[in-house]
This record gives sequence, structure tokens and C-alpha cells, in this order.
Amino acid sequence: MPYRAPVLDREGAQFGSAESLLGDESEDIFHGIAVKRSSDGRLVEIAAAHVQRITARAVRTDLDPQAVASLPEYRQERWFHLGWGGLFRKRPEWRE
Repeated sequence: MPYRAPVLDREGAQFGSAESLLGDESEDIFHGIAVKRSSDGRLVEIAAAHVQRITARAVRTDLDPQAVASLPEYRQERWFHLGWGGLFRKRPEWRE
């Protein structure tokens, strides 16, 4: 996933840009992504369960416009950030 990749709702409309991959190093789990929402510029979280596909061009979600509007704000203390070196490498670079 490229930095600031477009994030799309279930209809294919862009509603934001990807700011960070979220996960937990100790559990080796992808938790979701932090997205800068276009409508208000707020940084919000999308849980991994709502991420349908990540490609080199965009992130597709299963969210409808109403769900996009009610996404929770991103809370930094809950997650580790994965460096843009890649999520699926053997030894990704994690930082708090």
C-alpha cells in the first residue's frame, strides 16, 4: 500500500487517504489503517475487518457513506505503526 493511497467506500468513491498501517508487533497482527478523511480532514481508524483489499493503487473497504461518517477518531496510544517498508516482510520496521 503506497503512502496516502486513496481509500474507497463500498461504492468505489474515495473518502480519504491512507496515513498509516496499524498493528501490534507482539501479536504480529494487522489491525487496520489510519485514514485522513476528506470531508473534514480528521484522522480516523478503519478496523481490519472492514478492509476488503489493499493494492498498489487503493484501499477498498466495505463501508457505506453513513459508516464512513461515524468512524472513530484515530487514537495513537492503542497501536504500533508499521514503517512503509512493507507489512508482509519477515522483519518489518515497527515504531511506537
